[in-house]
Amino acid sequence: MLELRQISKAYRGGNGSPLTVLCDVDLQVEAGTFVSISGPSGSGKSTLLLIAGSLLRPDVGQVLLDGQNLTAMAGDQQAGERAKSIGFVFQRFHLLPYLTVRENIVAATVAHARSEHGAESRADELMQRLDIAHRAGHVPGRLSVGEMQRTALARALYNRPKVILADEPMGNLDPDNAELALQCFSEFAAAGGAVLMVTHSPEGAARTDVTWWLRDGKLAQS
Repeated sequence: MLELRQISKAYRGGNGSPLTVLCDVDLQVEAGTFVSISGPSGSGKSTLLLIAGSLLRPDVGQVLLDGQNLTAMAGDQQAGERAKSIGFVFQRFHLLPYLTVRENIVAATVAHARSEHGAESRADELMQRLDIAHRAGHVPGRLSVGEMQRTALARALYNRPKVILADEPMGNLDPDNAELALQCFSEFAAAGGAVLMVTHSPEGAARTDVTWWLRDGKLAQS
């Protein structure tokens, strides 16, 4: 499903010298699996996730989704494939502050010119499932942290993507909402999707099918 081949990435350090964050990383996330990556702060976990979602280009290496080389695509084509096939859940949610819960969820239709036929029913289904239907007309500033996370989950699931990428999705959540997020990811994988989650939570990592540890730019299976 999702494959990273020999991914390397470096940034410029304070003295101008290169600071290697990822070095020859290989990773496969098969359909039907829930995979987590743990590691110390600053180890490159979020960088790896951004590269996996084609939001950041590696210095070296390839990202393949169902055999398609996302890294080799032109910007517009890459953005279209990303919008169609990848759902993102970020730690800080990245909801649009001027849109309601419902509008934030269905905004995914704009990303790749998908027809909005059935958009309302799909949004209703997800809001009911995630217990935010009563907040459909509220903007993010009037939501609790848990409600914002559930809105972000609904947005990620809305387009029925092939892959969900989640960056510290439980970092700001109480135990009940963290459990709900884990359940959603597990159900998505059980239905044939692929989930790649970055987490500091040992409890969260323990719920995944495969756990990797990232340190010094290298991945090792935990």
